[in-house]
Amino acid sequence: MTRISAPPVAAVQPHTFTHLGHEFSDPYHWLENKDDPAVIAYLEAENAYARESLAHTGDLQEALYQEMFGRMAQDDSSAPETYGGWLYYTRVEAGKQYRLFCRKLAGGGEEQSLVDENALAEGHDYCRVFNSEASPDQRYLAYAVDLTGAWVFDLFVKDLTTGEIVAGPIAHTAWSFAWAADSRTIFYTLFGHTHRSHQIWRHTLGGGEDTLMLHEADDAFTLDVERTRSGAYLLATSTSHTSSEVRLMPADPSTGEFRVIEPRRPHVEYYVEHHSGPQGDRFYIRTNEEAVNFRLMTAPVDQPDRAHWQEILPHRADVLVEGVDPFADHLVVYERTGGLHQLRLSSPDVVSNVRYVPFPEPVYAVTRARNLEYRTDTLRFTFSSFTTPESSIDYDMARGTWTVVKQQQIPSGYDASLYQSERLTVTAADGAQIPLSLVYRKDLRTGGPQPLVLYGYGSYGYSTEVTFNANRLSLLDRGFIWASAHVRGGSELGRPWYEGGRLMNKMNTFTDFIACAEHLIATGYTRPALLAIMGGSAGGLLVSAVANLRPDILGAVVALVPFTNVVTAMLRPDLPLTVIEYEQWGHPENAEAFSYFASYSPYDQVEAKPYPPMYVRAGLHDLQVPYWDPAKYVARLRALKTDSNPLLLVTKMGAGHSGSSGRYNQLHETAEIYAFLVDTLDR
Repeated sequence: MTRISAPPVAAVQPHTFTHLGHEFSDPYHWLENKDDPAVIAYLEAENAYARESLAHTGDLQEALYQEMFGRMAQDDSSAPETYGGWLYYTRVEAGKQYRLFCRKLAGGGEEQSLVDENALAEGHDYCRVFNSEASPDQRYLAYAVDLTGAWVFDLFVKDLTTGEIVAGPIAHTAWSFAWAADSRTIFYTLFGHTHRSHQIWRHTLGGGEDTLMLHEADDAFTLDVERTRSGAYLLATSTSHTSSEVRLMPADPSTGEFRVIEPRRPHVEYYVEHHSGPQGDRFYIRTNEEAVNFRLMTAPVDQPDRAHWQEILPHRADVLVEGVDPFADHLVVYERTGGLHQLRLSSPDVVSNVRYVPFPEPVYAVTRARNLEYRTDTLRFTFSSFTTPESSIDYDMARGTWTVVKQQQIPSGYDASLYQSERLTVTAADGAQIPLSLVYRKDLRTGGPQPLVLYGYGSYGYSTEVTFNANRLSLLDRGFIWASAHVRGGSELGRPWYEGGRLMNKMNTFTDFIACAEHLIATGYTRPALLAIMGGSAGGLLVSAVANLRPDILGAVVALVPFTNVVTAMLRPDLPLTVIEYEQWGHPENAEAFSYFASYSPYDQVEAKPYPPMYVRAGLHDLQVPYWDPAKYVARLRALKTDSNPLLLVTKMGAGHSGSSGRYNQLHETAEIYAFLVDTLDR
């Protein structure tokens, strides 16, 4: 990579403070003022420096873009979802950045265009329809639109018979909404000032003012609303990272208020679904009470409280119960064992006709679909692996047959036989066995060290899946190896794996990742100068912490919207999500917890020493990880690091946590990151 002078370090305006005996200096505190023109100027200067630093890779970026463009179907559509006699799907057209939301009658007929994201995006740098669902009678479509990338939504309702918008924009709506059975009433969640989903409101089409139905007052809990798969009930679920509480009401909106099923208790989670069929009505309750990996209970609809729960699927130490989908004649339990998904099928009683969906590969990923139809034998899910493109599967639960409805197209061609996937096991310092998944191109595997990207996340119990990525082929075809480390903090090996990387165990996430890196070096897959690490958000915390701990074994770091200012964030309860996050990182008024997370907070642990080349991305409208978090981290690195390696900060001025929204813009972003990796590790 061409070496050019770095931009001047941001002007220092010291902000010092003491907390529980710890002294901190935050010289870049001034970057938190988004309204200060000097802050925007600083971010723009960093962007200009990044462009200049990467200018010599222009031809490489264009080549990478064209390769990825060639693998993208220009005219394409999603696998249709059946709902109420209609087929709902999205499609894209050549030359257009965004999706069209459409439907056709299941029996045949002309396409009906519902929402055009391209039209919504006009005049905006960002556009994403986050969620959409037709009313039970199929007349109306509710959909939520984000026009900034902040993950704050405007809710609309469209009359599909007239094409008119009959409700909205309802501003600052949150993640969830649900139709009532009358198809005229919709319940939606609303964000509070800390970006916490804290209220449920009711809107009646053509009615008066919206009605507040529920307010979650505890800052540690978020609130979601959904309709059960049977369509009979509405569920309001309050969740923290360690407990939950569910309220229900009949889906007939005239029947009153939400009522609590079982009051919340510390460290007890439970989640509810409903079954209605020939065997009668019942609630299914998935809970971790006396069951770290969750078990399944049932309760009568007229007495759903804890005193009437009965166990129907016991706890198993080696099986995590991740979810439940009741159908009229079937029950699907989503499980994970040995790091892999399993789909357990049975009759609604859970114990009759038990069988598992067989999968054709030893290492794979399964993604749960919405499955909007309740009275059907067809289960929809998505199957993929490191070498198999994403495939939408319809599984006939009565016959046990598997149909590929649609597989991701690779127009420029793809030969799966050229690529090899492996699953390794790495021993951590404390003896824990860490799964490590690899993929590479077989004919380019030299047997010696090669450029390698080690990816990780390891937080919130979110598992790192071995899914297909067509863009990744551009690295594999250049001799790169891709590795995903399934470190503690995720749920790959059950709930204890998550607990092993949370709170006072968080350091395990970082040391597990380092153990994987050292194993890949020791076994000859790569060497330090050829090893890049990558992660985003909490995965950005992971890689930035590892960059502090072991920069000597790294050739490059890619940190996407990284959470690096743990101390600052935890001391700011006014920030989005902070109070909720106490159960992940620790409460700042607990001296032991504060000392612990301060010991790894990447921003606060930057030292005067050499660091590897780094590419750091932020989003100006990001509310999950504010833009100033990575900006301050880079500023401190610039001031303290003792090397001349590139340090690039790229701030997306018109986007948020997830980067650009347009599909071609996303390719350009990926091409830039890949060019950085290819150029940096080409030594």
